[in-house]
Amino acid sequence: MSDIQTWYKQVPMFTRLWLSATVGISLLSRFGILPPQYLILQSYPLFKQLQLWRPMTAVFFYPLNPATGFHFMLNCFFLYNYSLRLETEQFKQKPGDYFYLLFFNWILCVLIGLLIELPILMDPMVLSVLYVWCKLNKDVIVNFWFGTRFKAMYLPWVLLGMNLIL
Repeated sequence: MSDIQTWYKQVPMFTRLWLSATVGISLLSRFGILPPQYLILQSYPLFKQLQLWRPMTAVFFYPLNPATGFHFMLNCFFLYNYSLRLETEQFKQKPGDYFYLLFFNWILCVLIGLLIELPILMDPMVLSVLYVWCKLNKDVIVNFWFGTRFKAMYLPWVLLGMNLIL
């Protein structure tokens, strides 16, 4: 148990909070403690009923069931991996700048989600952070499934293709 605590405490602050909120809210919804219909982004309840938590919970919530479990695990892996890399490499001495990046990406995800009626924002938010990392490290070689190797600048497009296939 102390190994898990040690690992958890070593994860940088924003990555730890984001991953914890994502896993926590998704599991609470899966076990029926939080109703999913109150966690998704919908314009009518947000503006007419002033359910102001919806933009935040839509980023952290992912509907867990046997069909979506693998996709959720991949999202958590990418969230942890690329948020950690950004927070410890590019934004190492600048936590305020990393928070601003996350906040700006969140605002854009919420606005686009409202425009195209996208109720769950975990995918776009994780992909936005991954995209930023790939742009800042475009010449880094990344390993993908089955030993496939390519430059980081192609990773978002490979993931888009994988999401369309899976």
